[in-house]
Amino acid sequence: MKCIAIIPARGGSKRIPRKNIKEFYGKPLIAYSIQTALDSKLFEKVIVSTDDEEIAKIAQEYGAQTPFLRPAALSDDFTGTGAVVNHTLEYMKSLGEEYDFCCTIYATAPLLQKKFLIEGFEKLKNSDAVNSFSATSMPFPIQRTFKITDDERCQMFWPENFPKRSQDLEEAFQDAGQFYWRNLKKTSDDIIFGKDSIPIILPRYLVQDIDTLEDWQMAEVLYEVLKRQNKIL
Repeated sequence: MKCIAIIPARGGSKRIPRKNIKEFYGKPLIAYSIQTALDSKLFEKVIVSTDDEEIAKIAQEYGAQTPFLRPAALSDDFTGTGAVVNHTLEYMKSLGEEYDFCCTIYATAPLLQKKFLIEGFEKLKNSDAVNSFSATSMPFPIQRTFKITDDERCQMFWPENFPKRSQDLEEAFQDAGQFYWRNLKKTSDDIIFGKDSIPIILPRYLVQDIDTLEDWQMAEVLYEVLKRQNKIL
C-alpha cells in the first residue's frame, strides 16, 4: 500500500505573518510536521504544497519534496484544504504516481507525534472507514455552554442542562487539527465528522491551535514543558 503525506503551506498568513516558517523553538514551524511525517516511515513521499518559494526552499531543507508551486487560484483566503490536496493528488497522477492512502498534515502542528499518525493509518487500513483524523476531548461539557446576547446578557444553548451535574453529561470531542488520513480507494457521502471516519484521540496537552500570537505563545510553553518531561518524541 502506497501512502503520501501532503502538507499545505501557503505564504499569505495574515494574523501571524510568515507563520509556516516562523521560528518555533529553534526551527521553522513547518519543520516539525515534515520531520514527524518522515520519522513515521509511513510515506512514499512527503509533499509540501505551497505558492511561496521561500517556504518551498525550507521544506526541501528539512526533507520534503516540492514538485510544483501551487497556482494562485488555490492560494487565496477562501480555498479549502480539500481543493489543495486534490490538486496535489492530480498533479502526482499526471506524473504517473497514484496512491492508496493520503494523509493531510497541517504545517502548524509542532506537537504532532508519529505514534498517532501510525495509529491513524493502522486503524483506517484495517477497517471499512474512509477517513481517520486527530481529535481530542472537550475540556468542559458543551451542554452547559452559553452565548452573549446583543444586550450583553447570557443565554444558554440548552437551558435544560443547567441543573445537571457536569459528570452526568455525555463527553464531547473536537477536531485536533493535526492530521487527516483518507483511503483513496473508497468514497463517502458523509462529512469527515461522520459515520465513515475514525477519530484518533489525542491527550489535550498535545493539542493547540496556532491562529493568533497568543496561541503561538501557548504552544511554545506547552512544547517546552513536554520537552523537559521527555514527552516530545
